[in-house]
This record gives sequence, structure tokens and C-alpha cells, in this order.
Amino acid sequence: MSLRVTFLGTSAAVPTTERAPSAVFVNREGDDLLFDCGEGTQRQMMRFGTGFGVSHLFVTHLHGDHVLGIPGLIQSWDFTDRDDPVAIHCPPNTRNHIESLIHAGGHQPSYPVRINEVQPGAVALSGDDYEVRAFRTEHRTRSQGYVLTEDDRKGRFDREKAEQELEIPPGPAYGKLHRGESVELDDGRVIHPEQVVGEPRPGRTLVYTGDTRPLSSTTRIAENADLLIHDATFASDETGRARSTGHSTAREAAEIARDANVRQLALTHISSRYAGDASRLAEEARRVFDGDLFVADDGQKVEVPYPDADVRST
Repeated sequence: MSLRVTFLGTSAAVPTTERAPSAVFVNREGDDLLFDCGEGTQRQMMRFGTGFGVSHLFVTHLHGDHVLGIPGLIQSWDFTDRDDPVAIHCPPNTRNHIESLIHAGGHQPSYPVRINEVQPGAVALSGDDYEVRAFRTEHRTRSQGYVLTEDDRKGRFDREKAEQELEIPPGPAYGKLHRGESVELDDGRVIHPEQVVGEPRPGRTLVYTGDTRPLSSTTRIAENADLLIHDATFASDETGRARSTGHSTAREAAEIARDANVRQLALTHISSRYAGDASRLAEEARRVFDGDLFVADDGQKVEVPYPDADVRST
């Protein structure tokens, strides 16, 4: 089951020729989700081939580099004759601002748009076998991040044991056992699922912080996450500026990743001062976190595998 992340915008507040403002596209087995929507996001979607099928948009906060792409995207959807509904999830007490963006220039969408204010800790979206939940962050305005968590998967079916040891004839009985149902064989024996099905296997976890200072609560949210996408606006010599502007350094993001034991760390929201070369941020992070990490680039795609597989980015 696919879980693919496409970085549409990886810059901080001031875009560069290489980095657009914040936007992260996630495809989870056909469900298209968008996290933040900076200026020009609809063009980035075309440029990097994600398509326009977003059904849910998750807004971390109202700063322009995270929301000013909403009017363009809303109107682009109208130009493509969209009639499917879209839900915009946002922090508490931000509904009026989101409505203003939706109706910018007097525009009235021809398709349903639902605004869902979400308290930190609450579930924003309950999908098929997964959920997206908001969590508290610390920025200069009301802000929150989002964590996508999949349900546990069924345990592995031990076909060899079923066939050779228990002598269960191949057929519908295998499917019933894997679904958790006991079966009675022709010889009168009753086989229970736990005899041939292993323990449930964990699903995947993806964490997106948006703009934030490093928080111990983020560490708890991101524990054992498969991918943590964390604010890493500055290098360590700008720690004071990071603190005063409500951002994190690459080192601070790496400390969160290390303490949370995440599998992979993506550094994003990169200041324009590193437009020429952001390798310094990765170098500082690697001194702290020895797991897989990278400075995200616009257009980069990451397939997030299950915990027993490898993560590959392109």
C-alpha cells in the first residue's frame, strides 16, 4: 500500500528560484492530502505531476507562506470543472481567515468547501485504516502540526505451517483464518487464527510540524515515526534568530529526531540565506542524528515503506 510524499515547497518565508513556499503533498493509497499551501502551489502540483485530486488540505497556521496559495488553488479547481468536495482543516479560531482566502476577489467556488477547525490532540480526518491528528506546536501565532498514523496491519499468514503441519487444504479457509475467523475442517478439527497468523504488524507514521520551536511534546508525537518532516529554517549560528522568530535550527530538528527514534528526518522550511547551498544544515543535523536524513528539495519524492523495509527518496 503506497504512502508517497512529494515536497512541493521547501522554502521559508522568502522564496528563492529553487524553493517555493511551504506545501507538502501526500498520496496514501489513492487519497491525496495537502499539508499547507504556499503561493503558487497549484503550479508546483503541475510541475511535479501530483495531479489536482486533493480531497483534504491541512493548514498549520495563517502566515502567508503557508496559505496564500489557497485562493489560486481554489480557483484553479473551478477552472478544471471540479465538483468533488474538499475539506480544509485548520487551527481553532481561524475559520474567518480561511473563508476570506477561499472567497478572495469575490470568488464563489462551484463545489463544496468545508472548513474544519481542529483542536490540537483531535482527529482531523478518519480515513480507511488511518487517521490524521493535529498536535500542538510553538510559533509566533496559533499553530499546529499534523501526524498521519496508520492502523496496525494483519499478522503474516504462515502458509507453510498451514499446509504442512496442520494439513489445512488450500482454499477459502486460508482467507477466513487471515481475517480472524476460526474454521472447522472436514475431519472435525477446529483451527483458530492464532495458530497460523502472526502478531499484528505496525502501520506507518508520518509527522509534519509546520513552523515551530523544538518541543518535547513533538518528540512524544514523533516516537518511532517512519518520516518526520521538521522545521529547520536556520543553522546553529542563528539559534537566537530561530528562537525569536519561532523556528528551529537543523540541529534542534535532529535532536527531536534522535530522541524520538525516527527512521528518517526531512529538513524543510529552509531560509533563503542558504539558497546557494543548504548542505551545512544537513551536516549540522548529522552530528546529532545518525539515522537517514536529508534537506528536502522542491520536487523530491519519498516513498515511505513499512517499518521492515527501506525508505527511498528521489
